Amino acid sequence: MSRVLITSAIPYINGIKHLGNLVGSMLPADLYARYRRGRGDEVLFLCATDEHGTPAEIAAQKAGKPVAEYCAEMWQTQKDLSDGFLLSFDKFGRSSSAQNRQLTQHFAAKLYEAGLIEERTETQVYSNADGRFLPDRYIEGTCPNCGYDKARGDQCENCTKQLDPVDLIEPRSAISGSTDLEVRETKHLYLLQSKMRDDLRNWIDTREDWPILTTSIAKKWLDDGDGLQDRGITRDLDWGVPVKKGDAEWPGMEGKVFYVWFDAPIEYIACAKEWTDANGLGDADWQRWWRTEHGADDVRYVQFMGKDNVPFHTLSFPVTIMGANSTGEDWKLVDYIKSFNYLNYDGGQFSTSQGRGVFMDQALSILPADYWRWYLLRNAPENGDSEFTWETFQAASNRDLADVLGNFVSRVTKFCRSKFDETVPEGGTYGPEEEAVIADLTTRVAEYTRLMDAIEIRKAAAELRAIWVVGNEYLQRTAPWSAFKEDPDRAAAIIRLSLNLIRLYGILSQPFIPDAADAMLKAMRTDAAWPNDVEQALAALPAGHAFDVPENLFAKITDDQREDWASRFSGTRT
Repeated sequence: MSRVLITSAIPYINGIKHLGNLVGSMLPADLYARYRRGRGDEVLFLCATDEHGTPAEIAAQKAGKPVAEYCAEMWQTQKDLSDGFLLSFDKFGRSSSAQNRQLTQHFAAKLYEAGLIEERTETQVYSNADGRFLPDRYIEGTCPNCGYDKARGDQCENCTKQLDPVDLIEPRSAISGSTDLEVRETKHLYLLQSKMRDDLRNWIDTREDWPILTTSIAKKWLDDGDGLQDRGITRDLDWGVPVKKGDAEWPGMEGKVFYVWFDAPIEYIACAKEWTDANGLGDADWQRWWRTEHGADDVRYVQFMGKDNVPFHTLSFPVTIMGANSTGEDWKLVDYIKSFNYLNYDGGQFSTSQGRGVFMDQALSILPADYWRWYLLRNAPENGDSEFTWETFQAASNRDLADVLGNFVSRVTKFCRSKFDETVPEGGTYGPEEEAVIADLTTRVAEYTRLMDAIEIRKAAAELRAIWVVGNEYLQRTAPWSAFKEDPDRAAAIIRLSLNLIRLYGILSQPFIPDAADAMLKAMRTDAAWPNDVEQALAALPAGHAFDVPENLFAKITDDQREDWASRFSGTRT
């Protein structure tokens, strides 16, 4: 049994997430967590809400609520929606937790001890209209690199180039839209990332199995222009982790908080402590996942995120870990980073800030989670941006889920009930047709397993669909409804194998469509052991084993429904 630590990029607290956010980190992370559990591994799957910084303050201000109250309410909303999409987090935590506050302050002290933090006087943009300093991400303008007119002051989300607010063309406040901006002096702490450039490059060069998207973005930030820059890690804000050096005050930093991008990744670790605290476990139970001296040296740590988050997870957060470890600590570094491109919507981008696209609550108000999970994962933006359209969504739901999988389960179980009762029929023996199916599926299940191990999600989805098709084609070739008239025993053998195929499909499909998979397994009254031996798996339900006829697993989406949804969700959330 292996031990696998999985984290999904933590979503911002400021509003309900859209389907692009979902497929860019949380959903594929859940797919992998479910798969590894299905293989019998010990898995710890963590996520949380990212609650600090200006996004939370502005959202709370718009809602007319204190920021702490707003964050608590939105955490519950996001938790409910993650449950609705069947995301199987072991813990869905909060970056505003006491555990994260303490751990962030601890890391800051260790980085200072390592000589990786220094105080600098700098100039920062102040908005006279808003009466406040503006964090980089709340200054918008045109990117000098690609011309995107909604680039932020820290990074252009279109071309991913790292920016400084003064680089922007025609900068404006993202809060009020005001261009009445001026530059004022303030003091902040900087993380000296440039000192760790060689260490980071040497480490990244050893990650030979990382996706090209991940390594290319990391190396671009390492080497573009003047190379990796030092990063300010404090802000002039009210809401956030107070700047302290461990438990001690930090002279000159009174009233300041740590930058959200410093404390947010640390929440991955803190979330594990939130998990143990909530379950009455001791520190050793979370440290065995995060501290190599406590057992984390045999943990495989896998992160999932959209490409805009890659620089912070390949560079800044590793600097935090490496810096602390240079003082004698032993924190676990990530082993594999699965990054994703963007899922676009109707010719444009999904955008929470602009209210563009289908959002998680809207999606669940239309159809159950399995429809969305299947479509999003089979079209996951792994090797390039992908596009959501209502036509392809309808086609995937109808052809894959209803016509291939759902139809097979319905035909087999209902035919068996009508001819043999609700038990696996006895009689007949397997012949060349059954041997061919077993051989084909042995090859296909091995390939599916390989693709899931490699986190090749689109290819794995295609292979899973092909596995479902094997059952349909077998049923068409053998035609048990015709065989029953002349040779009931032959029909019994066909249906016996087909009922075992339903069990196999339930096990293999669980990471993608857990509700339907559970319905199949429940109907077959069986367990869910991974099919390491396909021939044995297809004999798991013996003659005489009782089963239930399930409700239709998937309803077809009509053209009228599709047209109605396309009209109702035309890309703007009001």
